[in-house]
Amino acid sequence: MATPRGESSKTTAAASKNDDVEAIRRNRVLSSKLYLDVLPSKVPLIYSSSYDIAFMGIEKLHPFDSSKWGRICRFLIAEGFVDKKRIVEPLEARKDDLLVVHLESYLNSLKSSLNVSMIIEVPPVALLPNCLVEKHVLSPFRKQVGGTILAAKLAKERGWAINVGGGFHHCSADKGGGFCAYADISLCIHFAFIQLNISRAMIIDLDAHQGNGHEKDFSSDRRVYILDMYNPDIYPFDYEARRYINQKVEVASGTATNEYLAKLDQALEVAAGTFDPELIVYNAGTDILDGDPLGRLKISPDGISTRDEKVFRFAHERNIPLVMLTSGGYMKSSARVIADSIINLSNKSLINMESTTGKI
Repeated sequence: MATPRGESSKTTAAASKNDDVEAIRRNRVLSSKLYLDVLPSKVPLIYSSSYDIAFMGIEKLHPFDSSKWGRICRFLIAEGFVDKKRIVEPLEARKDDLLVVHLESYLNSLKSSLNVSMIIEVPPVALLPNCLVEKHVLSPFRKQVGGTILAAKLAKERGWAINVGGGFHHCSADKGGGFCAYADISLCIHFAFIQLNISRAMIIDLDAHQGNGHEKDFSSDRRVYILDMYNPDIYPFDYEARRYINQKVEVASGTATNEYLAKLDQALEVAAGTFDPELIVYNAGTDILDGDPLGRLKISPDGISTRDEKVFRFAHERNIPLVMLTSGGYMKSSARVIADSIINLSNKSLINMESTTGKI
């Protein structure tokens, strides 16, 4: 049956518009400065002191520990695990970088302190001049976005990279929430598709909360496979986004370490037989820790180390570059747990902290 002329014209116009969008996205990615050339003496551990959010104590009004990122690095440095000079500092994502995924209308909405206060769930921020919100909240987030994007380049070059920050998995192209103002995971993958000649990516999201942001962004993109293991009894209750998860593993409140790790083993086995990625983005939230007030799971600190080890081993055995993001975690103990897990990965030879020149 012939296609009616009107419908054919609409289809052609839609395809042309999509091509235009992709061309603009490609140009933005190729003109970005975020893919730094990193010296061989550096290790693929990404952090900046600009990550940490601190302003007049307002950061203490949210349960998230916004000094977590700096404390992770201080633990690693104090243990003699890494020299401060060998940590990679990223650039801050600019507006053109963010427009690779985000709608301009969404970015403009962040010029309202009220909107930002709702996204980061700290009501008093609504009363601050937007210039202060920009400097003390949004700029640190954009620096972390730069770190997540750069991590994919480093992972392709070195086999792995850890951004000691990022993992803003509740933010999508047109909506923020849950302390997530920018969609760093979606941005990271789109940059990798264009800059690294990657055509298949897997998101392994093991934060306690559902990663509804990236799920919406990649809802119709078959190049991205999403394994999301989350507690369905907590925020964000995004039932629409759940339809876009390729492999959904729900873990109920109170789930303990052994049961959790057994479910993870099964999930990774299924993922291995279903999808063959060229990049893995691992969202390694520690809000699954026993005692976390928001995650409501009961995973031990050693269980976190074992979880991370399983994911890194999964990538290592298949020679797939892996990006790790620290994401959520609402206990002061999270920083120590993450640092211990990174040290364990090195002890198990799953990450190499030697410089590529052989010199430390």
